[in-house]
Amino acid sequence: MNIKTYKYPGRAEWKVLQQRPEQDVTSLFDTVRSILEDVRMNGDEAVRKYGERFDKVYVEDLCVPQEAFNGLESLIDEKLIHAMTEAKRNIEMFHALQHCDHRKIEIRPGITCWQKSVAIEKVGLYIPGGTAPLFSTVLMLAVPAIMAGCREVVLCTPPDSEGEIHPAILYAAKLAGVNKIIRAGGVQAIAAMTYGTESVPKVYKIFGPGNQYVVAAKQLVSLTDVAIDMPAGPSEVEIIADGSANPAYVAADFLAQAEHGADSQSVLVTTSESLAEAAKKEIAGQLSELPRRDFIEKSLSHSRIIILKDDAEMTEFTNQYAPEHLIIQTGNYEALSSGISNAGSVFLGRYTPESAGDYASGTNHTLPTKGYAKMYSGVNLDSFMRKITFQEITEEGLRTLAPTIEVMAANEQLEAHRKAVTIRLKNG
Repeated sequence: MNIKTYKYPGRAEWKVLQQRPEQDVTSLFDTVRSILEDVRMNGDEAVRKYGERFDKVYVEDLCVPQEAFNGLESLIDEKLIHAMTEAKRNIEMFHALQHCDHRKIEIRPGITCWQKSVAIEKVGLYIPGGTAPLFSTVLMLAVPAIMAGCREVVLCTPPDSEGEIHPAILYAAKLAGVNKIIRAGGVQAIAAMTYGTESVPKVYKIFGPGNQYVVAAKQLVSLTDVAIDMPAGPSEVEIIADGSANPAYVAADFLAQAEHGADSQSVLVTTSESLAEAAKKEIAGQLSELPRRDFIEKSLSHSRIIILKDDAEMTEFTNQYAPEHLIIQTGNYEALSSGISNAGSVFLGRYTPESAGDYASGTNHTLPTKGYAKMYSGVNLDSFMRKITFQEITEEGLRTLAPTIEVMAANEQLEAHRKAVTIRLKNG
């Protein structure tokens, strides 16, 4: 186990300590562009071709047939069905609070403005393959999409070696209300949702995590063709702890994040040397019992423990790092959290593990990584909506507003803008 501890580094050293594992996807752009263009030109057949090449299976019918949704309950453990149902309920409750009540506002007599939220009509959800079915991400993306009122929700996920989708993925989609599922993964899936094919509808916005090729594909298509949820990088957690924290809990959270993948990062920031040492011992002990030890050890090689002088330094360090997940296990966590301005999702107190947000507390687990929490929010109900503004002006209102418009238009040398006002006032 190779976790470095840094004691009381000066601010000049913080930038180096805040560096993430490198994931420069620009070197993949040429390869990704060729796949995107092939799918754009050749549709389903190109999607099948790349599925055969990368996923080692040729899928004739890309769409999961409706009969595949029948009898799913018999294929899934009853406890998992109950857990998914409970998680969906909590996700719905939290996201329902995000609905906005838009009121008409009379800015001046005769000048009324208002705003209306409307759903993005067509959205695409990407669910990666890999060693485990990410049915939790299906719920995190599909539930708010359906709640927002998106008319068409398309879900792409790579099939197994038999060309099938894991029953838990199908059940989560059914539970959330999605029934358009495409057996395709990787760049070809992103391309299919971007451009549309014979089987896959073109969407307006794409959501979901993926490997570096998927990340590169999302970046490229977002330049000209479709919106995406946010830039993505490896998953990460920062834990703020003091001497009152339980080292076993800290270690468990540290390892839970490292379990995501070899490029994940865990950072412990503390004011207590004794807590840092105890947590490090706990990490070593708990690691020996975990089945994904190989992944975790690679992640731990770019994870770190940092000892700082006081709460002020920990807060400043955190706001510069802008973690995807932030766990605060201190005696004064409420006061300390009030100073946090840059984080994706924050977990407060010793009984609030990050895995609660990953699965079932109700908040969304699709969050900004790589410091993007400084300028991006995690996925929420608004992510699936647009806002249209309206204004209605009476003759009285226009006469009130006219001098302001005319002076500004004249000074910008936009005469037609000015005349659009004056012609109305002359004609009455």
